Amino acid sequence: MNILAIDTSNQVLGVAIQQNKQIAGEIITNLPKNHSVRLMPAIDQLMNELALKPEQLDLIVVAKGPGSYTGVRIGLSTAKAMAWALNIPIIGVSSLEVLAYQGRFFNGIICPFFDARRGLVYAGGYQWNNFSMQHVRTEANLVMDDLLEELKNRNQPVMFLSPDMDMHRERIVTKLEGMAVIPDETFHLTRASHLIAAAKGKEPDPTHTLTPNYLRLTEAEAKWIEQNKGKHENA
Repeated sequence: MNILAIDTSNQVLGVAIQQNKQIAGEIITNLPKNHSVRLMPAIDQLMNELALKPEQLDLIVVAKGPGSYTGVRIGLSTAKAMAWALNIPIIGVSSLEVLAYQGRFFNGIICPFFDARRGLVYAGGYQWNNFSMQHVRTEANLVMDDLLEELKNRNQPVMFLSPDMDMHRERIVTKLEGMAVIPDETFHLTRASHLIAAAKGKEPDPTHTLTPNYLRLTEAEAKWIEQNKGKHENA
């Protein structure tokens, strides 16, 4: 079975291919460049190196957010277009869950997060149990201080994973002290190959209705709702 994994939900661009239950190849870059002009060449390069044709793909797995609104849309649109054209199934996986796999085997809570500005973060809580990643906290867009207070009250070791760690490191260490575990820099970047691991056991999504997992409204959506508030009631 040939599986293509795509992640452009944050600054990291990742593409991986699994063949016969083994990761055959992976491309990862961490550059502030436009994913829209780099994703398809990365896919093409990897497939050429593996002598794999598009029609030989059996499944596509894609990171569906949260993260960069633009990045999420680029990855999801590309994955859906390929799945539809090739008539193969697609699975969308949370970008937070994928990042949590960098902390697998940790004996405690794994807390991946992405900065969401204004003191907010996109965050979730996971634990590695019986060789699988399990949710222990619903993913949400919330105030970082509130998240840290909640985790402190759990009285368990917490591994924090984030490409935005430098923005929150001091706050984490001050609040949780010895309960906070912050690994080396390489652990804070997602890997496309972990998308495939995270998709294991999940059912395929309907291709046309698979939507981004933003965890909050986009600015345009929020403005539209605010501008149209009360119009239907007064009609």
